[in-house]
Amino acid sequence: MSATLTGIKQRFGIIGNSQLLNDAIDVAMQVAPTDLSVLVTGESGSGKEAFSKIIHSQSNRKHNEYIAINCGAIPDGTIDSELFGHEKGAFTGAVDNRKGYFDVANGGTIFLDEVGELPLNTQVRLLRVLEAGEFIKVGSSKIQKTNVRIVAATNLDIPKAIKSGKFREDLYYRLNTIPVKIPSLRERKEDIYLLFRKFSVDLAEKYRMPPLRLDDEAKSILENYRWPGNIRQLKNIAEQISVIEESRLVSKNQLLKYLPGAASSNLPVVLGASNENEGFTDAQKSDLKKEREFFYKALVDMKKELGDLKQVVAGLIRNQGSVEGDKPFTPLQLPSDSKTEQDFSNFPVPIANTYPTPRQADEFQDSHEVIEESLSLAEREKEFIIKALEKHRGRRKNAAQELGISERTLYRKIKEYDIQ
Repeated sequence: MSATLTGIKQRFGIIGNSQLLNDAIDVAMQVAPTDLSVLVTGESGSGKEAFSKIIHSQSNRKHNEYIAINCGAIPDGTIDSELFGHEKGAFTGAVDNRKGYFDVANGGTIFLDEVGELPLNTQVRLLRVLEAGEFIKVGSSKIQKTNVRIVAATNLDIPKAIKSGKFREDLYYRLNTIPVKIPSLRERKEDIYLLFRKFSVDLAEKYRMPPLRLDDEAKSILENYRWPGNIRQLKNIAEQISVIEESRLVSKNQLLKYLPGAASSNLPVVLGASNENEGFTDAQKSDLKKEREFFYKALVDMKKELGDLKQVVAGLIRNQGSVEGDKPFTPLQLPSDSKTEQDFSNFPVPIANTYPTPRQADEFQDSHEVIEESLSLAEREKEFIIKALEKHRGRRKNAAQELGISERTLYRKIKEYDIQ
């Protein structure tokens, strides 16, 4: 091997000691002396272009041309001309012959970044280059030869793009002769603080200020954040804090201002689930929140009333089952104005000799879940709304305040339950 791992990192500014990162560099260094095509995969901002430079610098082509092309930045109508060149008069604006990148980089290396963004007709032309080393300029019929090594990179899921018909399967296998997988920043937690400190020192020298430091809580948050933008996002955050914050010691609260969603980034997420409030206005979200609170309140009140009801029923059964000797049965007397009497006015009176024992009454106590399942939350909600309206003599604003919901929600519920 012509250079050590440490030397490669220093030369190309790669910072980190993660084993996944070291493995990726090792693969790049091993494949570099060959002419095999390489497909570098990894998330956006993870540093894929640095690996194409490593491969070129360690290859036999290192003294020849190296061209990096962002395929996603070139319009579909001109990308064939950019890559393969064109003849004079091939299209409007083609006032002269033009060499393409595959002609200019003959004997060298071309890095095709975001190769998954190539149009299908361009993919066919690229496949021809990989298979036979041949291409045809736009507007020409003459076949030209080229000896170019291709290193491609993408952050797309290429197998998924193949299934959807957006990427050719044969081209994928030609490009993917040697795959190099770049780990994301969240897979290299031990490297995050090292990178932040390096960016901080560089920025301190650039703006002539003391470098940033993180307290323990801020450092923990930094290392556990998901970093969807990877190294590019980390550098951007370091720049923002360096310029905006006066204190050079960054606290947890200061750091959280620059990390979107950091406070909840480690919470469990249901895969495939969408935000239930997505698409609602702030006023609608507020109404939904109040409505949920109203439901919770109704559930708590209903549970309390069910508990009281269970005690009354159990008391009735115990009193009816405690007949001693020939003592005549005396049913449980309830006050005439009691709501409980109204609720149990149709309760069937059992025959004296078949009353359940206290043990059976206890078993009945444990079966109150059946009662809970048979009750309707909608009926309880309707009952609360009617009571609130009666209490405030039809004044909906006051009734809504009593229920803890907005007037808009109350109007909708009145219409939904057809409350007169």
